[in-house]
Amino acid sequence: MTRSARLSGPAADLLRTASERIVITGASGWIGRATLELLYNTLGAQPFAERVFAFGSTSRVIDFRAATIQQRPLPALLALPCQPTLVAHLAFLTKDKVAGMDEAEYRRLNKGLRHTVLEALDMIGATAAFVASSGAAELAAVPEASAAMRLYGALKKADEDAFAKWAVEHGQRVTIGRIFALSGPHINKPETYALASFIGDAIAGRPITIRADFPVYRSYVAIRELMSLVFATMLDETIDVLRFSTGGERLEMQEIAQVVSETVGPVRISRPTLKTGTLDEYVGNDAHYRQLLRKYGVDHVPFAEQVAETAASFEPKPHIKKRQTHA
Repeated sequence: MTRSARLSGPAADLLRTASERIVITGASGWIGRATLELLYNTLGAQPFAERVFAFGSTSRVIDFRAATIQQRPLPALLALPCQPTLVAHLAFLTKDKVAGMDEAEYRRLNKGLRHTVLEALDMIGATAAFVASSGAAELAAVPEASAAMRLYGALKKADEDAFAKWAVEHGQRVTIGRIFALSGPHINKPETYALASFIGDAIAGRPITIRADFPVYRSYVAIRELMSLVFATMLDETIDVLRFSTGGERLEMQEIAQVVSETVGPVRISRPTLKTGTLDEYVGNDAHYRQLLRKYGVDHVPFAEQVAETAASFEPKPHIKKRQTHA
C-alpha cells in the first residue's frame, strides 16, 4: 500500500459524499493506522479532520505517514454527540499478550473493551459497525489448538455474538470479519508475522528461514482490499448481520518465501526436509470472500503485489521488482 493508497470500489465514492461520522477504536494498532491512512487519502484532509475520530488505550498522537490524528482514550467515546456514525471496532488485546498475562485478567480487560464500545453505540448514533474478529474464533472449541489460541478465539467469538445481538435488537447493521492473514503497511510487530519476517530477511540480504518441517498453509489479503470491502458493507442498508472470513490464495510457506525472494530480492530459502503426518492450515473461505469482493466492486490484490506493497513500507526502502502472482 503506497502512501497515496485509497479505499476502492463504488462504495469509496459513496463514502466521500456521505455525511456519517467515522469512529475507529484500537486506532493505533496495525489495522487502525492503515485504515486511518486509507480514510485520509480517500476523504481528503478537511473531511478527514471533520469526520474521523480515533480511540484507543491512551491519549496520544498517531502518525500514520500521510498525516497525524489525536487519539482519545476509549472511555471518551461515550461523550461523543449523537449523530449517524460508522464504527470500525479494532480494539482488542492481541493473542501475543495471552501468554504473559493471567487468564482472568486477559478476559476481564477484553470484556471491558467490548462493553465500553457496545454501551456507546446507541449513545453516539451508530448505524453500522465492523468487528475485526479472527480466524482463531473457529478454534475456540478445538482441543488440538493451543490453550492461548482457544482463549483468544473464544473472546473473539464472544465479540462477534455480542455485536450481532446489538444489530438484531436495535435494527442496525454489523459486519463481522474473521481475519486470517493480512499484508500491508504499519505492521507494528514484524518479528511475530511470517510474511513480515521473510520480507525483513530479503531486504537485509539474509536467507529466509522456514523452521517448520511440515506443510504450513496461509492465505493473505491486503488491508486496503479488506477495508474497502468493510466500508462497502457498512454502507449497505440491506444488511443486518454479515459474517465472512478473509480469503486470498492458499499458499504454502515455501511458495510465500519464493514470492518474497522474487519480489523483494533474491535470497536463499532455508528449510528442514519436510516430514509427513502433520499439516498446519490456517486459511479462510476464499470462495465466499471473492463473491463479496465481486458484489461490491472491490478488486482483489494479487499476492505478489501485496508483498511489494508491504516491503515498500519497510525502512530503508528496498528495490521492488514487479511480477505476476501465483494463481
